[in-house]
Amino acid sequence: MPDIQKVSVALTSEQVFSLKAAVDAGEYATTSEIVREAVRDWQFKREMRQEDLRRLREAWDQGKASGPATPLDFAGLRKEARKRLKRASEIVGR
Repeated sequence: MPDIQKVSVALTSEQVFSLKAAVDAGEYATTSEIVREAVRDWQFKREMRQEDLRRLREAWDQGKASGPATPLDFAGLRKEARKRLKRASEIVGR
């Protein structure tokens, strides 16, 4: 069993009311259970943000390593996109 430690947390009256209402409704056994679930959710989201940052930094590094930026031909890109869209529409319309 993991080491359990008590932590004091200050909550608004509204937050405490919501916690107790969830327990009274039978959604949770205790308010501590709700707080533990909230902390697990926070940990998961934090890990996901850290992974997103890692991937973003990796993409940034790859972009920098790919060399200097070059001008884009937006008219040509739009023309190519329209061709692809037309082909896709024709396939779906069959």
